[in-house]
This record gives sequence, C-alpha cells and structure tokens, in this order.
Amino acid sequence: MLLLKIAVLQSFREVLMRSIGGIVVLLVGALVGLFVYRSYITQSQASGTATPVETINVVGVKNDLLSIAQAERAYQAEHSSIASLDELASSGELSMRKSGRDGYTYQIEPSGEGFRVIARCSAAVAGCTNYVADQSMEVRAEP
Repeated sequence: MLLLKIAVLQSFREVLMRSIGGIVVLLVGALVGLFVYRSYITQSQASGTATPVETINVVGVKNDLLSIAQAERAYQAEHSSIASLDELASSGELSMRKSGRDGYTYQIEPSGEGFRVIARCSAAVAGCTNYVADQSMEVRAEP
C-alpha cells in the first residue's frame, strides 16, 4: 500500500514537472516573440515608415493627381489649352470637387508643351512630401 502511494506521488510529481516545464517553455517563447515584435516595430518607426493613416492619405493624393492629370489630358485634347481645376470641374472632365486632401493642395501649371499637376503639402505638416504628375501620368516626389 505504501509502495502504491509512493508510485502515485512520483507519477504525479513527473506530470507536474512536465506541465511546469511546458509552461516555462511557453513563457520563454512568448517573451522571445514579444522582443522580436517590439524590435521590428521600433526599427520600422526609426526608419521613417509612415503610419497606416499617412500611407492611405499619400495613396489618395497620388490617385487624385492621376485623376486630375487624366482630366487635363482630355481637356487639352479637346480645347488645345491648359485648364485650371475649376475649369476642369465645370467642364465635366473632373468629377472631383475638392482642391486638396489632408494637408495637401492641388495646382495645375503649364510646363513646356504639357502641364504639371502638383500636390503641395502644408507647411504645418512636418516631414510631408510634395508630389507631381504630368502628361506622362507618372507620379513622383518633388522636393
């Protein structure tokens, strides 16, 4: 009887030790994962990566530039001249009624034989980039 109790206690101890060992391994793994995740987040913020909201805003600005440039190309083909944003909207070439987005203002300038559509960021927005598109429909950053 005593031997049976000792055997049960030993097997219970072995099960308990395995369970504690599993929990320790799980905690160590979680700590390593947390460290790697935190290092990745810190590294991406240090390298100047924008927040998701900023990224979405920049994509919206670039899409707006392409829409304006497409409308300007169509207007230029029909009227042989460059139009302002208001003229594009009133002629029906451009359905977008706003002249900017989230700290950016849009402007159209004649450029040689074509045009440039510029998205200028407000001086109040630190670290933002101006963008430009032309008749080639290519959007690029402009200092």
